[in-house]
Amino acid sequence: MNRELEYMFVQSARVWIPDAEEVWKSAELTKDYKNGDASLQLMLEDGTSIDHKLDPKTKNLPYLRNPDILVGENDLTALSYLHEPAVLHNLKVRFIDSKLIYTYCGIVLVAINPYETLPIYGSEIINAYSGQNMGDMDPHIFAVAEEAYKQMARDERNQSIIVSGESGAGKTVSAKYAMRYFATVSGSASEANVEEKVLASNPIMEAIGNAKTTRNDNSSRFGKYIEIGFDNRYRIIGANMRTYLLEKSRVVFQADEERNYHIFYQLCASANLSEFKNLRLSSANDFLYTRQGRSPVIEGVDDAKELCTTRHAFTLLGINESYQIGLFQVLAAILHLGNVEIKDRDSDSSIIAPNNRHLTAFCELVGVTYQDMSHWLCHRKLKTATETYIKPLPRLQATNARDALSKHIYAKLFNWIVEHVNKALVTNVKQHSFIGVLDIYGFETFEINSFEQFCINYANEKLQQQFNMHVFKLEQEEYMKEQIPWTLIDFYDNQPCINLIEAKMGILDLLDEECKMPKGSDDSWAQKLYNTHLKTCSLFEKPRMSNRAFIIQHFADKVEYQCEGFLEKNKDTVNEEQINVLKASKFDLLVELFQDEEKATTPTGQVPGTGGRTRLSIKPDKGRDKSSKEHKKTVGCQFRNSLQMLMETLNATTPHYVRCIKPNDFKLAFSFDPKRAVQQLRACGVLETIRISAAGFPSRWTYQEFFSRYRVLMKQKDVLHDKKLTCKNVLEKLVQDQDKYQFGKTKIFFRAGQVAYLEKLRADKLRAACIRIQKTIRCWLARKKFLRQRSAAITIQRFTRGYQARCLAKFMRRTQAATVIQKYQRMCVERKRYRQKQAAALAMQTILRAYMARQKYQALLREHKAIIIQKHVRGWLARCWYKRCLEAIVYLQCCIRRMRAKRELKKLKIEARSVEHFKKLNKGMENKIMQLQRKIDEQHKDNRLISEKLVTLESSYASESERMRGELSRLRGAEEDAKNKANQVLSLLEELERLKKELSVTQQEKKTIEDWAHKYRDEMEKMVSELKDQNGLLKKEKDDLNRRIQEQGQQMTEKMTRAIAQETQQLETDLNEERSRYQNLLTEHLRLEEKYEDLKEEFAHSSNVSKPGHRRTDSTHSSNESEYTYNSEYAESEEGHRAGDDVTRGMDTSLTLKLQKRVTELEQEKQSLRNELENKEDQFQRARARDDAQFRKARGAELEYESLKRQELESENKKLRHDLAEMRQSLLADAATGAGAPGSPAYKVLLDQLNASCEELEVRKEEVLILRSQLVSQKEALHHKDEKETMTEPSVFAQDVNKLKDADELKQAYVGLKDTNRLLEQQLQTQRRTYDSEVESLRGELQNVKEENNRQQQLLAQNLQLPPEARIEASLQHEITRLTNENLDLMEQLEKQDRTIRKLKKQLKVYSKRIGEMGAGQTEGQTSPGQMVEEPIHPVNIPRREKDFQGMLEYKKEDEMKLVKNLILELKPRGVAVNLIPGLPAYILFMCLRHADYVNDDQKVRTLLTSTINSIKKILKKRGDDFETVSFWLANTCRFLHCLKQYSGEQAFMKHNSVRQNEHCLSNFDLAEYRQVISDLAIQIYQQLVKCMENILQPMIVCGMLEHETIQGVSGVKPTGLRKRTSSIADEGTYTLDSIVRQLSAFHSTMCQHGTDPELIKQVVKQLFYIIGAVTLNNLLLRKDMCSWSKGMQIRYNVSQLEEWLRDKGLMNCGAKETLEPLIQAAQLLQVKKKTDEDAEAICTMCHALTTAQIVKVLNLYTPVNEFEERVSVAFIRTIQTRLRDRCESPQLLMDTKMIYPVTFPFNPSSLALETIQIPTSLNLGFLTRV
Repeated sequence: MNRELEYMFVQSARVWIPDAEEVWKSAELTKDYKNGDASLQLMLEDGTSIDHKLDPKTKNLPYLRNPDILVGENDLTALSYLHEPAVLHNLKVRFIDSKLIYTYCGIVLVAINPYETLPIYGSEIINAYSGQNMGDMDPHIFAVAEEAYKQMARDERNQSIIVSGESGAGKTVSAKYAMRYFATVSGSASEANVEEKVLASNPIMEAIGNAKTTRNDNSSRFGKYIEIGFDNRYRIIGANMRTYLLEKSRVVFQADEERNYHIFYQLCASANLSEFKNLRLSSANDFLYTRQGRSPVIEGVDDAKELCTTRHAFTLLGINESYQIGLFQVLAAILHLGNVEIKDRDSDSSIIAPNNRHLTAFCELVGVTYQDMSHWLCHRKLKTATETYIKPLPRLQATNARDALSKHIYAKLFNWIVEHVNKALVTNVKQHSFIGVLDIYGFETFEINSFEQFCINYANEKLQQQFNMHVFKLEQEEYMKEQIPWTLIDFYDNQPCINLIEAKMGILDLLDEECKMPKGSDDSWAQKLYNTHLKTCSLFEKPRMSNRAFIIQHFADKVEYQCEGFLEKNKDTVNEEQINVLKASKFDLLVELFQDEEKATTPTGQVPGTGGRTRLSIKPDKGRDKSSKEHKKTVGCQFRNSLQMLMETLNATTPHYVRCIKPNDFKLAFSFDPKRAVQQLRACGVLETIRISAAGFPSRWTYQEFFSRYRVLMKQKDVLHDKKLTCKNVLEKLVQDQDKYQFGKTKIFFRAGQVAYLEKLRADKLRAACIRIQKTIRCWLARKKFLRQRSAAITIQRFTRGYQARCLAKFMRRTQAATVIQKYQRMCVERKRYRQKQAAALAMQTILRAYMARQKYQALLREHKAIIIQKHVRGWLARCWYKRCLEAIVYLQCCIRRMRAKRELKKLKIEARSVEHFKKLNKGMENKIMQLQRKIDEQHKDNRLISEKLVTLESSYASESERMRGELSRLRGAEEDAKNKANQVLSLLEELERLKKELSVTQQEKKTIEDWAHKYRDEMEKMVSELKDQNGLLKKEKDDLNRRIQEQGQQMTEKMTRAIAQETQQLETDLNEERSRYQNLLTEHLRLEEKYEDLKEEFAHSSNVSKPGHRRTDSTHSSNESEYTYNSEYAESEEGHRAGDDVTRGMDTSLTLKLQKRVTELEQEKQSLRNELENKEDQFQRARARDDAQFRKARGAELEYESLKRQELESENKKLRHDLAEMRQSLLADAATGAGAPGSPAYKVLLDQLNASCEELEVRKEEVLILRSQLVSQKEALHHKDEKETMTEPSVFAQDVNKLKDADELKQAYVGLKDTNRLLEQQLQTQRRTYDSEVESLRGELQNVKEENNRQQQLLAQNLQLPPEARIEASLQHEITRLTNENLDLMEQLEKQDRTIRKLKKQLKVYSKRIGEMGAGQTEGQTSPGQMVEEPIHPVNIPRREKDFQGMLEYKKEDEMKLVKNLILELKPRGVAVNLIPGLPAYILFMCLRHADYVNDDQKVRTLLTSTINSIKKILKKRGDDFETVSFWLANTCRFLHCLKQYSGEQAFMKHNSVRQNEHCLSNFDLAEYRQVISDLAIQIYQQLVKCMENILQPMIVCGMLEHETIQGVSGVKPTGLRKRTSSIADEGTYTLDSIVRQLSAFHSTMCQHGTDPELIKQVVKQLFYIIGAVTLNNLLLRKDMCSWSKGMQIRYNVSQLEEWLRDKGLMNCGAKETLEPLIQAAQLLQVKKKTDEDAEAICTMCHALTTAQIVKVLNLYTPVNEFEERVSVAFIRTIQTRLRDRCESPQLLMDTKMIYPVTFPFNPSSLALETIQIPTSLNLGFLTRV
């Protein structure tokens, strides 16, 4: 032990020290503790250092803090250190930081009132907790309720939920939510909605029993115990309520800031209602009983609205309106009674003023006389043995008597309401078990404590004793179960305190004894208490400064009680004469209230304990004398008896405890006051539970969990195959003290603090491992850095040495260079001096010689140069004239060319604007560029010529200079001559200057010519570049225009695409909503249908029992017949078509009405319609008989006309027979060569005959018109204008014709005439419709032409306003659009013509078949013996091949039930799916349907379809929980639906068929409406399939996706408390992710074997993945232990495995992956960093599929598994909430797991030919014949 202490109390260890303000404060050791130290060196969280002195006697060290990973645990018993500061801190962290109000403490649920409405009580939360183990989910009142409900069903034992706490702690709300859970989960066993009645009792009891106090706005001022009864199927059948200790004093007195009971304020707020006028009510401030607290209004509560709720609850519980008005009348009377003013008459008497309006109102309301009531309010009757006295009362006593009467009336009314509520909740069904909910007051202590607080604390003492015993019992059972040696644990036993109160000569006993004394008083009773208990009981004390008070040491705290008022409250006396006056009332309800006590108690016969001022616990089975005696029992005695019965009830049940805590006294939301919390924790027994747990072995681990958690503390050699032995060996090494742990059968038990010790060892081991890893990594990083530095140093050294070497070499080169420079410099100086001397000598010689040469040169050159100068001057003048002429000519050419170029440029600019001229422009520009290039080349050539001329001039000048130099040298010899001619030197010099000037002028001219050439070249180059630039600009403009056109086209395309996509998405959303709404209606319809079937079966069963032999007709069949009746398309008139369309359009309405109305009403309506139809038929028969009698007089002329027409018809009949014979012969002759094909002889003969028939029909039409005109004229003569005659004409004619001599022939003739007339009418109507349609089409075309013309004109006007380029582009676009539209119109017309041709061919074939059949029928039915001799019978049906009629199955009418039975009801899906082709039953049914259509038997079609639908529904109802059956019939129903579409003859479905399949289309019936019915059936089967698969997957999802560790060792198991969670280690029989994948594969393979459509499989998989994601996410949001980093990794891995499954099955594009997006983002949220604002922004961007509530919930629940993880700070969560504030989303926390995506059935045609299908003998369908 010392070793462990020294190990735990080290530096940085954290401890708890007491604090006056915060109760406990956290501190950290700054120095290690050594054994024997007198103090601890601590540092507080604010940085303050203190010296904590230890108690010198006990040397008790302060409490150690739990590791951070244990803070915020769901169960307080999971804490390693179990003590008061740990409990308080854990509750505070959960309440303030995580906003969690529920916490387990062993078997107790601690509920802290948040003073705020939280969204954690919805139906989705109830569904999430339903069926879950208590430790698997986060703490919740629903978890306690589910545990009670489950134990009741499992253990067959009654349960109790005990809810206790202070006023304002939330007891009533907790009890209400528990009852709501039972009502929602269990439902009711009858149609009376008992669960609604149970919940409806809450607003009633709150109205009459709850009031506003300083601590709570809706405080329950009574205790109640509600027993909710269940039947043997655990459905609610009723309830019963018992009440305790009603606070009656509140009726007459309220403290400041408090209110009376809510019902009074509700009545005052509704005083303006008409039914309340006679109550004479007004504002609550006008009545004494409602204004004393000076707080008549509760903020946020509408009392008038609350009264409506209360009245609705009364009505729901069977208390009618008259009784309600009576109750309100009594309550109003109490208010008026409180306002009765009693005045002093003298010091010993009082009086009430006459005609007191409040007393008058009271007497009128309760039906008593004013005189009697006013008299007995101020007097009382005293009885002695011989006489009776009437004694006046002083004003104070009279006022007290008035208040006592008010309290008594209210108590009676309260009991009456409770009694009637119980009557409404009672049931005749036998109660199998019950769950009791006890909502009772907690321990109370105030500044002044009286009799009420004494009773309340007495009740809490009893409950605490029961609680301690139950906790102790559970601990003992756990130890015995694990076979651990049991040693008695010392716990606080409050039996002495209970004995002090209730034992003989106890406080209650002495109080009752004092009440019996004639002159008993509170003071004398106090003295008896002092004398009896002061010296004998240590729990009883006397205050020092008072003789009228006493102190009792309760289990929670010492309480001082004031004796004043104890006797009066215990007696609870009321003036008997006042009661007699009320009993004599004329008001029946009041008389009922004051009946004898036996009838005024609760219906169970046990009087509820209504507290200090009401009668309690009166047993009804006693005699009248006994009841009268018990009536005199004191309140304390009654309360003790009722409490004893309550304890007996609780002891007979399994209790569940809910302790409600009030966090602060100011009703602030999520504000935690540690002082108040500790006070309540001590009072409610939570700390006692902790103490009992801590005294034993509170921490319990399974061997597998211990091994998984502390594997890091084991060495490899310690790990054995036996986990149990491994754990034993390791623990013996880690913990030396054997008493610190015990080994059970399945668990290891640890003393308090041992888990923290092991956690510290584990953390140290991990920390050492982390340090070692860090050391290694840092070493590797340091070595890597050193190697980099070493390499860098070597490189620097290399470069430095190289630099130094280069500097030395440079210095040496400079030194050598300096020497060389010096040498050459000296040499240069000497050479310069020499050359100066030499130059001076040469200069002197040169000057002299030059002078002599110049003299001679001037003389010789003057003559020669004169000639040259003349030559050059003349040449120069000639060239100047030529240049001027050339420039003028060039200038003139330029002007002319410029003028022409301007004209051409203007023309080109106009043409350049058109797109077509662009290429020509480019081509012209290229030619111009080439011409300019050639000009430039010519200019270059001229420049070269000029340059050559200049070179020639220079060369001539140079040669001349050389010659002159020679001449000069020659003249030197003649120097002497030059001296002689010195006079000529000046002239020669002048001539030389002139020549120099000429030379300079010549050079200047050359320069000018070169500049002009350069300028001209630059201009040409500039012009070429400008042309190139212009060409580039034009190309660029062209590219820009093309690009702009493309961009505009692309933008328009994208815009249209986006618009279409948005519109499509919106339409898809609307369609899905409509589908979902429609499918929900179908679900409701199915439910009503099943309910109707059940009721019908029950009714039939009862009918069979009461009336043997009576059989009831199946109404389903008749209803289906009446609802879905179809007629032949061929024989239907136009009016019939319109009526059929109306039926089709109205089908949805009729279906909706059928869903909304009950089936019985429809049956009654149908019966009435049948009766009405029979009446109409009778009237019609009578009218027809009357018309026949009148019409028989005028038929002579018509019979003569008929005889004439008969002869013509006979001849025509012969002609038709002859033609028919020819056609048959042709068909028989060419039967083998495709006689029915177009172009064949039979086809031509048939066509000719049809044409002849058409012509004949035209003739007959005229005759019919003549005949009709004659008939009409005859009718007008006889004044028969009624329409019924036209309806009865054919039947009259037929009857008359049958009476003639040759009856058969005349009948045939007349029938033929009728058929002819009908055909003529139909043809006339058809032609009329054709004409109308043609006129309409022509009008439409004309309108289209007009619109096109207007559009063309508008486009033309718009194009004229555009520039030329845009005009050309718009014209092109318009032309393209016009051509495209024309092409589309032509294609549409071509398709219409193709469809018309196919339709005509089909009709022609049908007509040919029917004519053949009709001819055969007439031949068989009309042939007489004479005709058999004249016309031989052609065997038409015998030789005909089966080519056109293959793929049909014929059956007899009587075999229909056998067909349905063998093919649907008794079919084994497994055998069919494996051995036969998919969808075989659907194909067989359709082939039978085809034959019924072929023979034109609408009755057979109707009955077959109706029987099929009803049989499928029946088999699904019988085996709806079998996945294979549901999947099999879903596949076959869809295949049958596809067959009806594929062979319907509609063009949209026929395009997928082969030619042969198109020949098999239905020919007579349009089954579109039946397709809708079968589609609805398929939707119902799909929903049932989804529910079946959900039921199979539901148990696997949470285990496989959350609890099972797919990646072993990633997440360590944290310590858990008494509420053990489900282990994440996979045991045998537990579900894993592989179980889910295998089940999904089984679903997929089964559906594929059954032939389910691939698109339908995708929808099923999408729905399953949604269920998986929703269930997993919901459990994650409700389980704090699952919100960790490692669990996020597990979830992401599991999701990746599901995605891999989708990839393997080819289902990645089915939308299933998207349904898992919320779960994926939740897993990512668990793993991302959660510290900075950047992290918050990333989270908001990432979690777009999660709602704000879900994100905040996950962050609040995030729990580190190891010490190295960090919690999410409150500031970070607030940052997330701020950033997500603008989101528009649902505030719902959980996903809706019941949501089903709307299903669609895309058309999937079958390529299987019907004629190739073979029926196996195993189906027992031998009665079917292939046709």
